[in-house]
Amino acid sequence: MLASTTAATPWGVEARPVQVEVDAHHGLPQVHIVGLADAAVRESRERVRTAIRNCGFHLEPRAVVINLAPADLRKEGNHLDLAIALALLASQGHLPQTALLERLFCGELGLDGSIRPVRGGLAIADLGARLGVREILLPAANAGEASALAAVRIIAVGTLTEAVRHVLGAAPIGAASPPPFAAGAPRVAAPDLAQVRGQEMAKRALEVAAAGGHNLLFLGPPGSGKTLLARCLPGLLPPLTQQEAIAVTKIHSLAAEEPPAGLLRERPFRSPHTGTSTAGMIGGGPRPRPGEASLAHLGVLFLDELPEFRRDTLEALRQPLEEGLVSVVRARARLVFPARFALLAAMNPWGCGDQLPRS
Repeated sequence: MLASTTAATPWGVEARPVQVEVDAHHGLPQVHIVGLADAAVRESRERVRTAIRNCGFHLEPRAVVINLAPADLRKEGNHLDLAIALALLASQGHLPQTALLERLFCGELGLDGSIRPVRGGLAIADLGARLGVREILLPAANAGEASALAAVRIIAVGTLTEAVRHVLGAAPIGAASPPPFAAGAPRVAAPDLAQVRGQEMAKRALEVAAAGGHNLLFLGPPGSGKTLLARCLPGLLPPLTQQEAIAVTKIHSLAAEEPPAGLLRERPFRSPHTGTSTAGMIGGGPRPRPGEASLAHLGVLFLDELPEFRRDTLEALRQPLEEGLVSVVRARARLVFPARFALLAAMNPWGCGDQLPRS
């Protein structure tokens, strides 16, 4: 019996739809996953079967083929477990196919049937709104950020059993409430210019940079307060609007180890180490993810000890400084990461006594 449902996989700072098709037929008991899946997705067959068994469902020993369409899109990460499990249950008659229509499912399954968080909950919600789905089933930890979009119903599920009972209508779960967003909410304590003694010219330069969106270079001996001054800049910037908060949260949700509880309200301040690679600074890698430049989007990127950074890393910042975005080109795809930030740098005078290197 053939069953299908819809899931999503990260793609840059967005998400792409994935159609999960499962066919269970008579034959040697085995599971094949096709559709350009990486190792984490291929391993889901063991997680899914164990989770289904531990939730009390019985699977007949049949030959199962799981197709992830489109076949030319690489599927990565743990996003497809829940969709595969529900489609597998539907293929063996535990669910009607109609229960999976107009819904999008994302989540990682534990062996006990628990549903664990995934990256990019807000991007998945944005995709669901564009696809016009009726509701999106997500792990409870992702519901806070995803429901902030308020364009589609977000259903927070904690276990596979809860998801099954919801789609069957046996125990419907209400939509997650969008977290309140107020521009005037209390801000996180940050260094204030009042904490800096003296340095009137530097303070004035910070105020001008904050008002006009300019970049700034601090030059002075160690201990003169360059880093403290730099950390004061986010406090001079206006709070994020709701649309800006959605854009910032979408990026950080894809890069963070844990999903944010709601929209990020503070302008980001990123201070990468001098040994940061080019891919770490602008994004990329084997699985392209946002780099420090994108994580500083609509905030501040602070480069302390500027001359210690690799030359190719600094030269890679030219595109985001000029265009406000980073374009990462790979053999299979071209990804675009937003990266519009205020660049703040600091350095010490040269040993010869000159303030700047001679040409």
